[in-house]
Amino acid sequence: MVKARSTRDTIRRYIEKNGSATGPELAKYLGMTRQAVGLHLRQLIADAEIFKTGSTRAARYFPWGAAAAARCVKRDLALVGLDESTVYEDIAITLTLSRLPGHIESIMHYAFTEILNNAVDHSESDQCAIEVQLDATKLAFTVRDRGIGVYYSIAEKFDLPDEHQAMIELLKGKTTTKPHAHSGEGIFFVSRAADRFVLRSHRLQVEWDRDRDDVFVSEPRFLKGTHVRFEIRKNSRTHLENVFAEFAPEEYDFQFSKTRVLVKLLNRQYVSRSEAKRLLHNLDKFSEIELDMRDVTSVGQGFADEVFRVFAKTHPGIVIRPLNTGKAVEAMIQHVRKSSR
Repeated sequence: MVKARSTRDTIRRYIEKNGSATGPELAKYLGMTRQAVGLHLRQLIADAEIFKTGSTRAARYFPWGAAAAARCVKRDLALVGLDESTVYEDIAITLTLSRLPGHIESIMHYAFTEILNNAVDHSESDQCAIEVQLDATKLAFTVRDRGIGVYYSIAEKFDLPDEHQAMIELLKGKTTTKPHAHSGEGIFFVSRAADRFVLRSHRLQVEWDRDRDDVFVSEPRFLKGTHVRFEIRKNSRTHLENVFAEFAPEEYDFQFSKTRVLVKLLNRQYVSRSEAKRLLHNLDKFSEIELDMRDVTSVGQGFADEVFRVFAKTHPGIVIRPLNTGKAVEAMIQHVRKSSR
């Protein structure tokens, strides 16, 4: 019993010293199994010495003293002539965001103003509602308008067959309905700076989840306009300059010239050249393309040939890099690449 109490004290002190911890992190520190650490964590929670946020792999444990009451700011805003920076400055003062770690406040400033500006410039709505939440563990905001809808707007502008295809174009980056005023970078970079980012409109929702390192598409009930939610943990190690450096690196003169496409969002199996052309649409705007093939079970010869031989040959200055390929997919890619030599 004394040893168990000593172990729990060690866990509690570690969490207090570091601000928070995960189960695997504690197991490694203590040289114990995750199951054994879990027993101690449950007892510490029951004794109100720590508290838990998230579940399974995303679970994180915090000192009980950090469980401060959440603070929230809500506003209904008229969008005509709205200055998103002024709105942010008011919220930052109200919630004393200057007390946050500098890199977290920087991410929040960038993300909030980018998303609110999208509502001002693209939604075709007169008003939107915002909500900003700050609690012991995270910072979050939502922006909700009742306008044209982000996916519908892109589909209409670029004459795309449906909103799902519009979603794919948006995820590639550099897609904007107002190129004279916008670069199409905002949502791409904001989604990669967040711990969780949700973009919902009509019957389509995309969710980026850093803990699961994945992107999820779902079809909830119809929602008029666009609803955006952004979340970041207060102890996140993400830095905005690192996000930009990954996709706008020095070798490309700090321009947004690199993108990553999660190919499974279009399909899990690919056969035809027409599918390849749909995937490659507008990717010639980039100098480097990473095609993340996770969960793609197979690709046909026509598809692979169009991507890795025809496109590569007609765009010799563009680097195409497949990632997370299974054996069957990798074999087909190598087959068409060797045949082009």
